[in-house]
Amino acid sequence: MNAVERFSNRVENYVKYRPDYPPQVLDVFRDRMNLQKSSIVADIGAGTGISSKMFLENGNFVCAVEPNATMREAAKEFLKDFPRFRIIEGTAENTNLPDASIDFVVAAQAFHWFDREKTRAEFRRVLRRNGYAALIWNERQLDTNDFLREYENLLRKYGTDYEKVRHDNIEEKILQDFFQAGFERQTFKNAQTVDFEGLKGRMLSASYIPTEADAAFEPMIADLRRLFAKYAESGKIQILYDTNVFYSRF
Repeated sequence: MNAVERFSNRVENYVKYRPDYPPQVLDVFRDRMNLQKSSIVADIGAGTGISSKMFLENGNFVCAVEPNATMREAAKEFLKDFPRFRIIEGTAENTNLPDASIDFVVAAQAFHWFDREKTRAEFRRVLRRNGYAALIWNERQLDTNDFLREYENLLRKYGTDYEKVRHDNIEEKILQDFFQAGFERQTFKNAQTVDFEGLKGRMLSASYIPTEADAAFEPMIADLRRLFAKYAESGKIQILYDTNVFYSRF
């Protein structure tokens, strides 16, 4: 399955159970990149609109670009109360945005799917003079505590192509080659507190996890249930993240 279609059957879980971004992310845009309410933001690979929402709440006009039709429809519904939101069909390599029309190009949880050379050229085309590009990830902590270590082992056990598609494969040299002029990085702590259904939904939102049609599905859910029972307190458990923001003037 190609990168565009591999999330089509994950949309409901993606909307409900993917983590939001901490408020400090928007502070970085305001304080370090001079984001104004008048700034126009392009959210590339916008998915269901989680990353678009924080800029809309800041008063920005957001043009979301998303190749997956099911994701686009979910984003329209999720952000229907924001009149300054637009979503169009396009990719990072061919956004269908006009030349020099955007102040900030943002990609959240998406850059690892892009063709980097073509994406850099496209970002340069659509950005205005002195515009910024920013890449954002919620990166799940892997070994901070016993629960996170065992959860990571579960994903490795059942994930179909987990090692291949995980976004922490993006090394510093790849980012240097992409930004070319150097880049800045800010990191913040983030967390999700979930019940079992939340943990299950978060796991099933990942494209590498077997679906109900797979023979591994039921054993996987049984293992997840045992893991939750082992570490949950008062019916809840925390998933810990580092939220990373990489940015540079293009």
